[in-house]
Amino acid sequence: MKPLSGLRILEFDGLGPVTFAGMVLADLGADVLRLTRSAAAGAAAFTEVGGEVLHRGRPAVAVDLKDPADLDRVRELVGPADALIEGFRPGVMERLGLGPEVCAGLNPRLVFGRITGWGQTGPMARRVGHDLNYIALSGALAMTGEPDRPPRPPLNLVGDYGGGAMLLITGLLAALLEVRTTGRGRVVDAAMTDGSALLTSLFHALAGRGLWSEARGANLLDGGAPFYRCYACRDGRFVAVGALEPRFYAALLEGLGIPPAEAPQSDAAGWPVLHARFAAVFATRDRDDWAARFEGVDACVTPVLSLAEAPHHPHNAARGTFVDEGLVQPAPAPRFDGAAPRPEPQPPALSLDGAAARWR
Repeated sequence: MKPLSGLRILEFDGLGPVTFAGMVLADLGADVLRLTRSAAAGAAAFTEVGGEVLHRGRPAVAVDLKDPADLDRVRELVGPADALIEGFRPGVMERLGLGPEVCAGLNPRLVFGRITGWGQTGPMARRVGHDLNYIALSGALAMTGEPDRPPRPPLNLVGDYGGGAMLLITGLLAALLEVRTTGRGRVVDAAMTDGSALLTSLFHALAGRGLWSEARGANLLDGGAPFYRCYACRDGRFVAVGALEPRFYAALLEGLGIPPAEAPQSDAAGWPVLHARFAAVFATRDRDDWAARFEGVDACVTPVLSLAEAPHHPHNAARGTFVDEGLVQPAPAPRFDGAAPRPEPQPPALSLDGAAARWR
């Protein structure tokens, strides 16, 4: 039995965070029905990219949201649902006759989860955008990349997934817990600008104490510190160094053969020189040689693995962090009671009649 077994969720298929949230909820045991367009067109083709993984664990239900009969059947599914998640622009669900007020009338206990880039309100609420735009406005993007180059997109992990999908899930589960005592659902407004801003909380605290500079590559956690950054090795691959604490830093220096007196950790003015010295030493050996050198040493030095390499690392293999279901993919997370979770494959598609029968 998985933690969310018995929970029924309607997912209105979309790009990015909604799809990821639906996958995570299904991984945790929720019975998710993914309502998808009856005919692939336009952006729907992009939605299918990655579907081999992101659509796992829940059936697709073909729906034509322009067909009044299909909309009536969707409204019937709202009744037995515990939650709904959607990522349309503000006002779209209302125009379809599926807005929060209508759905609350059909099911007062329903938790209505909405995720957008800019949020449901505000002067930019109806503007287009993508992950990169949302994290640019929240201040998160400005902290990434090299100091002499434009900020580098951190994939779509910060806006779509970290600040978006994961906070949508958090809000959804919080509201579902509240329903147990109040009997009333809530509308969860998850905006990627809000969520990615929340992820920068630590750095606002540091800046408020004068411990964080707006100059990229000049701070403790953005690559400015020589003991918290990545280094190129002789073979062109990389190691990650995270020796923040003094005892880990001492172990790092020992592994590199650098006398502690020549490399004071707290001397920020000397960090550029120390960075160059570390870089020169790491460039003398291959990545895996360094990994072997620091194996079992508390210096916080690890190889930087590629997507293809990560599943085969002994630690990941021992934990079952990745699984091969005909396609290598990350296993569900987190795990419960020590059991190694496995993803459920995507079930066969359902018709609207089949979906209604499933929840009857």
